[in-house]
Amino acid sequence: MTRRDFIILLGAAAAWPVAARAQQALMPTIGFLGSESAAMFATHLRMFRQGLSETGYVEGQNVAIEYRWAEGQNERLPALAADLVRRQVAVIATPGTTPAALAAKAATTTIPIVFFTAGDPVALKLVGSLSRPGGNLTGATSLGGELAPKRLELLHQLMPTATVMAVLVNPSNPALAESTASKVQEAARALGLRLHTLRAATERDFDSVFTELVRLRASGLVIGIDSFFTARREQLGALALRHGIAAIYQDRDFAVAGGVMTYGVSLTEGYRLVGLYTGRILKGERPADLPVQQLTRIELIINMKTAKALGLRVPPILLVLANEVIE
Repeated sequence: MTRRDFIILLGAAAAWPVAARAQQALMPTIGFLGSESAAMFATHLRMFRQGLSETGYVEGQNVAIEYRWAEGQNERLPALAADLVRRQVAVIATPGTTPAALAAKAATTTIPIVFFTAGDPVALKLVGSLSRPGGNLTGATSLGGELAPKRLELLHQLMPTATVMAVLVNPSNPALAESTASKVQEAARALGLRLHTLRAATERDFDSVFTELVRLRASGLVIGIDSFFTARREQLGALALRHGIAAIYQDRDFAVAGGVMTYGVSLTEGYRLVGLYTGRILKGERPADLPVQQLTRIELIINMKTAKALGLRVPPILLVLANEVIE
């Protein structure tokens, strides 16, 4: 190798890090704001990235993602949202968590925000309407909170002689918690049931919640939709089975873990839609012009093993309605 070739080689090698940094600087950056941790939402993150890829964006190749996780502490979300705004990200994604969507909305009126929430986005004042969001927010909704009364009805069908039920909500998510508790309480009155509202904001609260359920002699538990509970759905399902409580939630994994029933939409599809909308916004579309997507395919899943362990006979009508029966 000649001296001249050696100098050219050194120059090229030195240029690589500079070129890499320049390419990275040219990439649009997504701010990802989550209430939990990456480990707890690994499956959902894969679906978010899949949605992004459907619009041609691949993390690390032509888009960068700044992740901010509240680790189950919703009070941290406003500061995390403000940090993403300071970093001037191109879009903020807040999938699966109402508190994160509200924190992002409060932090900026200019950066586009894509949410996925179980609550009604109009009632939460995230958007003006589902068809015409207006402003800088759009996304998807499972309306999972709206289905809470139906979950109580399903438990009542499973246990028609039961008189005491309970609903579990997360007090650190007050907008969704209050709405869910109110709607389930109204349904309980119509069914002639006595309903107790229980609260859990940390894992330490779970033991006291289930101890209280036993003390109250509650036959069934409706778990309010919340990212904190979704991240711990398997733990909650196992606790319900261990304490002999017939419990219902939205996510299929809850039934697999020991919950007696689940009733709701696929959460993974909601994460894919957030990724899809995020990519479309990066390509130039405006949030105000993208209607909020409402997930409509609702599934009822029954765990017959849990029902038998609890000494419950599942009525034939529920078995007919079920999309899946776990034997």
